[in-house]
Amino acid sequence: MLHQEIAAKGYSGHCQRVKMALAPLRRGLPIDTPRERPPSPREVARWITTTPSRRSLHAAEALQRLFEHCPELNRAHDLARQFAAMLDTRDAAPLPGWLEQLTTAGLPALASLAKAIREDQPAVVQGITTRFNSGVNEGRITDLKLQKRITAGRAGVPLLRHRVILMALLRRSYP
Repeated sequence: MLHQEIAAKGYSGHCQRVKMALAPLRRGLPIDTPRERPPSPREVARWITTTPSRRSLHAAEALQRLFEHCPELNRAHDLARQFAAMLDTRDAAPLPGWLEQLTTAGLPALASLAKAIREDQPAVVQGITTRFNSGVNEGRITDLKLQKRITAGRAGVPLLRHRVILMALLRRSYP
């Protein structure tokens, strides 16, 4: 009955949502203030890797709240921004000091990252300092893998070729 009344006023949700919202009231429990859904790890990673000037106000505020509750995340954010600054300026001079900060940050995942970068440091320096990269090729490979997954092995080479060429044309049209 309540669902019908609020539906007449424009509510488009399901009646089960109304029942769930009323259940605490029927049991005599207080209604909690609505809580924000916690961000997913993917969202937080996107917020961290986005240039601070390009973050939305919501993302900046949510990230600041996370930093207050998790100083380790704040440290990881600072290190990610330092690396982004190296990429932006194409200056690999701070890389050894940055790798040392990764090692001493007290976060095992970052120490492992530092070890992996040290093993291939000349290539990382080259990647930071040159304007050439394999981004376009990686995009094409990703497109091809996507098409293979979509067709689930049912398409032959001619159809895959046709679909990949169409995707390349679409990428050129909509950067």
